[in-house]
Amino acid sequence: MLNLTFVWKRSCSVGGCDLISNVVSPDVRMLSAPSEVSMESVDMRHVLKWRPLQAPCNTTVLYSVQFQGEFELLVLNGRWVDAPECQQTRHTHCDLTFDLGSDSDYNLHVRAQCGSTLSPWTDLSPPFNRRDTVLTVPEMAVTAVGYDLQVSFNKLPHPAVISVTVLKKGDEQQVRVYFTSSLVVFVQASIYMLPAEQTMLHVAALQEGAEYCVRAQTVLNSQLYSSSTATQCVFITGPDAAWKRPTTVTVTVIIMAGLLFAVFWSVVHCRPNTCQTYFHKEPLPRPLQSDWDVQIHISPEEVELCEPIHVVPSADSSD
Repeated sequence: MLNLTFVWKRSCSVGGCDLISNVVSPDVRMLSAPSEVSMESVDMRHVLKWRPLQAPCNTTVLYSVQFQGEFELLVLNGRWVDAPECQQTRHTHCDLTFDLGSDSDYNLHVRAQCGSTLSPWTDLSPPFNRRDTVLTVPEMAVTAVGYDLQVSFNKLPHPAVISVTVLKKGDEQQVRVYFTSSLVVFVQASIYMLPAEQTMLHVAALQEGAEYCVRAQTVLNSQLYSSSTATQCVFITGPDAAWKRPTTVTVTVIIMAGLLFAVFWSVVHCRPNTCQTYFHKEPLPRPLQSDWDVQIHISPEEVELCEPIHVVPSADSSD
């Protein structure tokens, strides 16, 4: 059922005063507006957040979000546009990543709804610009494949750029690479075109045996930079390294197994005479031998105590 609220106002002029009625449908005066509206923007992902409504409501509280950018102000005569994914939602957050598609300032506001009752709009202050996003350190992995270097990234925020620095250890010459979803530019070398979904950089024809170090950072509009990644260094081992290492490990294991088998076979099949030849028993040193001449000295008092006692039978026992 729709609630209608009539608001009467007195309008006075020279000829007198009249009562003017205004109809407000539905009533926006009975529900408090959302509070603590803020924007959380990390790696070009923009999420509007607000505090849940504290007013009592017999039904589920729903929220709606609108935005107004430069296009809406200049072309659409200041029109507010509904965020498609955030109309009458139960959540207290709204992902506006795909709605805020330009670098202009955006006005944003949110309101609550309890049944048919709407709250006033609460504006985000100040307006939001996606250039204010926070860039995190990119996730990078560096591997050496033959004479080449492969640098891969887990995720790239659009339309940010990843600046990759490749440095040969011990050499002051640096090669700076700008990697986007569409191209890679070697300022001192060549230009490589990559598809939008590719997140791997391939550096070819490097020096074998040399150590190359790589670090990267995210750049947005040449003005906003993330922190650099930890420097990762790898050796260029050449194309033969793929079989050298497993071959070396295999040969080492075979040799050790052969030596252990030879020792075990010799111990099991060793004849007594042959074993005595290889395993000669050395005599014990003189101090460790047990044929010692041990003499115990007894004092005269102890000798007297130890004299034998002779028992003489009595005359009665003879009878």
